[in-house]
Amino acid sequence: MLSPSFLSRLPLPLLLLLLSPWSVWAQEPAAATPTGTPGSRDCPEACACAPGGQVNCSGRALPAVPEGLSPRARALLLDRNRVRALPPGAFAGAGALLRLDLRENGLRWVHARAFWGLGALRQLDLSANQLEALAPGTFASLRALCNLSLAGNRLARLEPAALGALPLLRALSLQDNELSALAPGLLVGLPALNVLRLRGNPWACGCALRPLCAWLRGHPRPAPEAETLFCLSPGRQTPSPLTAFPDAAFSHCMRPLAPRDLVVIYALGPALFLVSLATCLALGSVLTACRARRQRAAARCPRRPQNPGPGRAPPADSGSPAATARI
Repeated sequence: MLSPSFLSRLPLPLLLLLLSPWSVWAQEPAAATPTGTPGSRDCPEACACAPGGQVNCSGRALPAVPEGLSPRARALLLDRNRVRALPPGAFAGAGALLRLDLRENGLRWVHARAFWGLGALRQLDLSANQLEALAPGTFASLRALCNLSLAGNRLARLEPAALGALPLLRALSLQDNELSALAPGLLVGLPALNVLRLRGNPWACGCALRPLCAWLRGHPRPAPEAETLFCLSPGRQTPSPLTAFPDAAFSHCMRPLAPRDLVVIYALGPALFLVSLATCLALGSVLTACRARRQRAAARCPRRPQNPGPGRAPPADSGSPAATARI
């Protein structure tokens, strides 16, 4: 280490040359900006970013999805904001997201292409919003999705086209909505599903519950949760547990047509329509021909004079002597 006496004996230019690197090195850490701070290139404004790719925008009163999401973001927390709608490509540039939290936003509308580009997403939380319907294909692009929550919305019907085929979905939360039944085919496209939360819906006992009851029989639920699933029959005030309906209880319901039957119907339907149309045209032509023939026959035959009635003389010829005498 250099002593102060040694430094005092050095010429001034040499002393400045020796000390200049120390000042530059001392200023470099202060000038550097920490990675991930709000407003930086990797973190949107009004959000806090943490190591590991978490972007925390919770409770910031944001009216829309923030811009400038990093392509390295793994989790986006947007809960407790004011995001009322999700336009197409709302999360463009964040294709590496694994978790997306949109709870408690008052969300009312989601475009069918709002989640496009999130092919790696595994967990999506849309609970505690005001969704009444979902467009077909809303979740079709989320092929890696494992957990989806739609709890606490206003959904009265959920079409199979809205979910699409989600081969990896294991948990689906539908509690506290306005569902009275699940559309046929909804659960068919979810082969990995083993957790289905359904409480808090006004289920209606009827044939529409047949697919759901069949799924529940194949996936036994814990006793406390199973006891909370009831449906009401028309004209009855006593609720019935969904797990109490065997398949024989739906024997009076019309079974859906098999694919082979649908092919026969679609193939024979147009052919039968054309045959019936040709038959009607042929009958019409025959009737028209008969009427024309009758009219021609009536035109050929002369009209016979009418016989005078009793006590009436036939009309006299104007050139006869009797007629001349009257004049």
